[in-house]
Amino acid sequence: MLQLKSFDPSHPIDQQLGVAQSPVVLINTFVVDAADAEALLKAWQTDANWMKRQPGFISTQLHKAVGGNAMFLNYAVWESVGHFREAFTHPEFRASLAAYPDSAVASPHLFERLTMPNLCVA
Repeated sequence: MLQLKSFDPSHPIDQQLGVAQSPVVLINTFVVDAADAEALLKAWQTDANWMKRQPGFISTQLHKAVGGNAMFLNYAVWESVGHFREAFTHPEFRASLAAYPDSAVASPHLFERLTMPNLCVA
């Protein structure tokens, strides 16, 4: 089963779910034993396809660390924290966490996009 570990212990994901923010970006890192990487990818793909059907979902992109280690990063965009909260706390999604290998640790955190002149737009 997937273990959840706070990316920032002073602001865990459960606390962030109560914030009113739109839009929002989920950054979620996964660390897993190398032998369990394929099982993690299969479980993530199932979850991502489920999330894709939820209201407020915009997009997702999974990344793998270079150099052969078994670390992954998911970047997902949601219309709002409320939409993400509904999906993240849904009983069907919570039950799906059991499909992840026992060595898998996820660290989800929500972010807002910022505008920086001449660099990026929110």
